[in-house]
Amino acid sequence: MTIRRTKPQKAPHILHINASSLYDGSQTRKLSQYLVEQITANTPGTTITSRDVAEGLPFIDEAWVTANFTPAEDHRADQKETLTLSDQLIEELIESDIIIMAVPLYNFSIPASLKAWIDQVARVRKTFHYTEEGPKGLLTDKKAYLIAASGGTAIGGELDFATPYLKHILAFMGITDVTIIAADALMADAEEKISAARSSIEHHGKKHQITA
Repeated sequence: MTIRRTKPQKAPHILHINASSLYDGSQTRKLSQYLVEQITANTPGTTITSRDVAEGLPFIDEAWVTANFTPAEDHRADQKETLTLSDQLIEELIESDIIIMAVPLYNFSIPASLKAWIDQVARVRKTFHYTEEGPKGLLTDKKAYLIAASGGTAIGGELDFATPYLKHILAFMGITDVTIIAADALMADAEEKISAARSSIEHHGKKHQITA
C-alpha cells in the first residue's frame, strides 16, 4: 500500500494596496476590501498588510536614483536613509503571497500615488535583475488581483492604459498570475456592474479555500 503525504497548506499573507483619493465613496476601496474578507473567510489564519498609497509617497529624485544605483556595500549613511522607505515597501511585496491592488482609473491611467509606489519598488537587484536574455523578475510564486473601477472607461478597452501597464510592470517584477476584476463605466448601470464584480470576488475568494 502506498501512503501519500501532502504538505500542509499555509495560510496566505495578503498585501492590500489602496490608491483611491476617495475614501467613503470609493468603489475600489469597498470591492478590494470585500476580496480581502472573502479570502480570509475561506482561509483561517490569513494575515494582512495594508498599504494606503493615497496617504502620500515621495517621488523619486536625484538622491534616490544615485543611492539606488550605488552598490549596497558602498552606501553612505544618508543613502541608506534615502532608500529606507523603498526597502520597506519591497519587503512588504516579498513577504506577500497575494497582492490585492485597488485601481481607480484617473484620466485613463493609474493615480500618481500608485505610480510613486511602483517607482519605489521596481528596483534592480531587489525585484528584478538583468540577464543575458534581458531583465528577469525576482518576485515569483505570487498571485495578484487588480480591482479596477472607472466612471466611463471600459476596463480592457483601447482607452484603458491602467490595467495593461500594471500587468506589464508586475510581470517585469516576476508576478505573472494576475486577475482583473472590474466595475467599469459606472456612470451607467452602476448597481448591476458592482453586483457582478462582487459575484466575481466571491468566486475568486473560494479559490483560496484551504482544505484539510
